Amino acid sequence: MAEAADFQGTSASPARRWLRRAGALLTGAPLLAGLLQLPAAAPAQAASSDTVSVSVDSLSPSAPTDGDTLTVSGTVTNNGKQAVTDAHVGLRVGPQLTTRSEIDSVARHSDQLQSSTGSEVDEKYEEKFDKLAPGVAQHFTLSVPVDKLDLGEDGVYEFGVTLSGQTSAQAWDHVLGVQRTFLPWQPSEADTKTKTTFLWPLISTVHMTAKTGAGELQTPEFLDDDLAKELAPGGRLAQMVDLGKDLDVTWVIDPDLLASVDAMAAGNYRLQGADGTSTPGSREHQAIAKQWLAGLQKAVAGKEVVALPFGDPDLASLAHNGTSVTGSLSHLKEATDVAATTVKTVLHVTPSTDFAWPADGAVDPSIMKVATSAGADRVIARSDSLQETAGLPYTPSAPRPVGGGTTAVVADARLSKAFEGDLSKAGSATLAVQRFLAQSLQLNAQTDKQRSIVVAPQRMPTASQAQAMAAALNALQGGTWSQPQNLTAAAKDKPDPGATTRIPSASSYPSSLSRQELPGTAFEQIARTQDKLDKFRVVLSDQSRVVTPFGRAINREMSTSWRGRGSAADGYRGGVEAWLDELADQVKLIDKSETKLSGRSATIPVTVQNNLVQPVGHLVLRLRSTMPTRLKIGGEAYYEQPVEISGGHSQSVKFTTSANANGRVTVIAQLYTEDGQEYGDPVTFDVKVTEVTPTVMLVIGGGVLLLVLAGFRMYTQRKRAAARQAEEDGPGTTGEDTDEPGNPGAPGDRLLEEPEETDSASGPDDPEQPSDPAPDTAPESADPSGTGERVDR
Repeated sequence: MAEAADFQGTSASPARRWLRRAGALLTGAPLLAGLLQLPAAAPAQAASSDTVSVSVDSLSPSAPTDGDTLTVSGTVTNNGKQAVTDAHVGLRVGPQLTTRSEIDSVARHSDQLQSSTGSEVDEKYEEKFDKLAPGVAQHFTLSVPVDKLDLGEDGVYEFGVTLSGQTSAQAWDHVLGVQRTFLPWQPSEADTKTKTTFLWPLISTVHMTAKTGAGELQTPEFLDDDLAKELAPGGRLAQMVDLGKDLDVTWVIDPDLLASVDAMAAGNYRLQGADGTSTPGSREHQAIAKQWLAGLQKAVAGKEVVALPFGDPDLASLAHNGTSVTGSLSHLKEATDVAATTVKTVLHVTPSTDFAWPADGAVDPSIMKVATSAGADRVIARSDSLQETAGLPYTPSAPRPVGGGTTAVVADARLSKAFEGDLSKAGSATLAVQRFLAQSLQLNAQTDKQRSIVVAPQRMPTASQAQAMAAALNALQGGTWSQPQNLTAAAKDKPDPGATTRIPSASSYPSSLSRQELPGTAFEQIARTQDKLDKFRVVLSDQSRVVTPFGRAINREMSTSWRGRGSAADGYRGGVEAWLDELADQVKLIDKSETKLSGRSATIPVTVQNNLVQPVGHLVLRLRSTMPTRLKIGGEAYYEQPVEISGGHSQSVKFTTSANANGRVTVIAQLYTEDGQEYGDPVTFDVKVTEVTPTVMLVIGGGVLLLVLAGFRMYTQRKRAAARQAEEDGPGTTGEDTDEPGNPGAPGDRLLEEPEETDSASGPDDPEQPSDPAPDTAPESADPSGTGERVDR
């Protein structure tokens, strides 16, 4: 009687209040000591005690049938300060549970002493311990024939493992610890079996950056080497493949994971360093990646494969925060288009791309609209989001036509969430498996109508969660109440006419999920990066070297895996944009210092540098004068010339200028794409125009003086010649006066005579004199240099 009262848990509060009052009145009285030893006080102790913890580490078989022997093993640990004596571990079969809610209730209170678990099985199937010391764990294993459990009709039974014993404070046999779980009992084939679809997700976090090497192979760069750890034997992804290959599941794969593993397997991948440098990846990890891909190819052969859009974009974030940003939806379309190609290339299977999967299956009208915008017409939702409102007494089939040719495939929330949490301990994993099987059997027992049920677990199960999922599926597929079905078949199944098809409103979307979404600023940055990529790509001769890695990086920026990792997401987006800026800056104008122009016209060279490994073109270089009245470029205010440059070279583009006046003029050089978009930063420099210099004036003045002197000499020579002629002709002739200064015989004539000029003076039409300073930019051909020409800066 005492044990039964203790275990069933009469409320402790009245007893405690009574004891406190009695203690206040009878302090020190012998009666108090006697009262404290009464069995009636036992419930007070037991109700709040967790003296001993019980862990059920294995239960086999998980779903027993007639003739089986049930084996239960685990540990009991004394958490109290007193030793437990005369202890034993026993098995208890509780009542049959008739609803799914009852299963939930038992699971919530699985280790509480207040709840009843029924009577103990025959004492011959118990394990005894003389003493459990404080803080010490003891292992136990119990085996009992199933027919000794007195199970009745088919159904789910509460099943408990208890530790009973005594302590010095409570010297009678009573239950000190319990662990409740479930025993599915369906020994014969069910008349109607549930068609169960289990999604097996192969999804990881983002691993690849936008950077690739300059060589022909474009060696990829990874954020870190964490992917190799997941692929290695025992790693999370290795477990998913090893366990999933023998299960009837639908593989749901993010193509980004395949692309990342394939890049690692190809060899020579590099790892990003903290200081901006990179280091080579491990050859051993390359071999691991190859082995994993080979195993996956075998595992998916003959199975249904569903490809998510590349990078597994966060549909809810896009719907709530991205649609107002121009171009955001186009990224989802690109991610969907490339998905099938990636999966087929790597796995050699043709996947289905008809399904969209929002985070946790939570939907609202905007999410449904975005999810189907890229071509998917089936959205994987979950029943805790798209809840039943018609009061059906059973769980309806998964497919729900929601209008517009779209089908919501509603996964069962209880089954889908069964493997969440820390399952690294054997006890937790065993409880998860038994609860999953209990819910599945109870669901099947709800009605004779056959239904299609979908299980959509968490996107990235841990290795221990994957092991628990596989254990549950093995038991389910070997059981008697379920049969496997792929996702496409489930989506095409006949909808239940009584099931709800109303998509919940935006206000119903869980706030816990909203807080994890990518903000609007993230999509604005993505749009900015895409705009820069569009401008950069037009100048490239081989666009795929840049467009492909950056396009996939932009898809990764929208990944669902960034949920709860806002800082990491910000860093990734910033890194992608910064690398694109750095690449685009490899094609640029070289800074130019002040240039001096002497004379009316000259040629100004401007150098364009291409440090990329590929040629660039489709560019024009425009040179503009800010004062065309003083200095014109090509006869106009500005002039532009096409630019084509080989990889790793520079090109000097030459512009003819004409000066109209002296002074300093600011000139601006700017690259443009052929469609008129500015490319890169402009280069501004000053041109000092000295059209008519003092030296030139001096030379011109000297030339004029020489002309005057030459003319005077010619005049005097003609004068003398005329005088001589007159003298020969006789008296009376004009010019006969011998005293005339022009007389050739006069002494003054000799003073004016000079020898014949032998140096040729420059004429007024010559633009330069030998004494002119050499101009900085002498007149030369205005033709551009070749595309492979190297020039000095």
